[in-house]
Amino acid sequence: MRIMNLPFLLRCLVFLMVLAVLARPQTRNSWDNKTVEGIDIMMAMDVSTSMLTQDLKPNRLDAAKSVAREFISDRENDNIGLTIFAGEAFTQCPMTNDHASLLSLLQNVRTDIAARGLISNGTAIGMGLANAVSRLKESKAKSKVVILLTDGSNNMGDISPMTSAQIAKSLGIRVYTIGVGTNGVARFPMSVGGTTQYVNIPSEIDTKTLTDIAAATDGQFYRATNNSELKQIYKDIDKLEKTKMNVKKFSKRYEAYQPFAVAALLLLLAEIVLRFTLLRRLP
Repeated sequence: MRIMNLPFLLRCLVFLMVLAVLARPQTRNSWDNKTVEGIDIMMAMDVSTSMLTQDLKPNRLDAAKSVAREFISDRENDNIGLTIFAGEAFTQCPMTNDHASLLSLLQNVRTDIAARGLISNGTAIGMGLANAVSRLKESKAKSKVVILLTDGSNNMGDISPMTSAQIAKSLGIRVYTIGVGTNGVARFPMSVGGTTQYVNIPSEIDTKTLTDIAAATDGQFYRATNNSELKQIYKDIDKLEKTKMNVKKFSKRYEAYQPFAVAALLLLLAEIVLRFTLLRRLP
């Protein structure tokens, strides 16, 4: 008679397994090794006052920040950093894969740092490039890239653009240069007597130097005269060759309910089989 109670016992075990599944047991402390694609990138962005020119909408700087945000968000496996420059250069964010922090620092980039006396005004392309290169020199990645964006020509700094380009070349760093701004004249907001007036200023982009920098480092020079062109440029750069990297990620927990679910299914099937075969009760 004891065997007649076996289906009931199996049903109880199924109930216990279901309770275990609903409790969602988890294990702790697991290491996950996987291979991802990525490269090391430094973005060097001009923040001189001319970047407020409104030939791109709403202005050159905000347009550049907008496409840079999209670019960063789409490259989650890359280490990316940010250098900003006007008459001088400094690192706004060192290379990191913490893109949330990078995007926050990018959002805070403004053109008034020279007006507030933090750096001198002007356009030090050579210094901006040198700063970005210095952040990449210790990189172990096979692919190292600088994306340099400016709307002017080099008129400040102790290092010439081509000297910086030669240093980049010696370190195996490709430089992609972007000259942003329309040809001719463009509308610029000027503060006069507490009010803002708009004047037309010439766009003086040293395309030759930017082309030479890109050519010397096996990069490429791009010209953006409007928002759509600038966005397309970043899409083109996004197609850069990627390097395989081994990434070890630490995960505190992972789901462990699957064995209990399998056990519950098998026990239920065993009960059904017994009820309709060996232990089937005849009327």
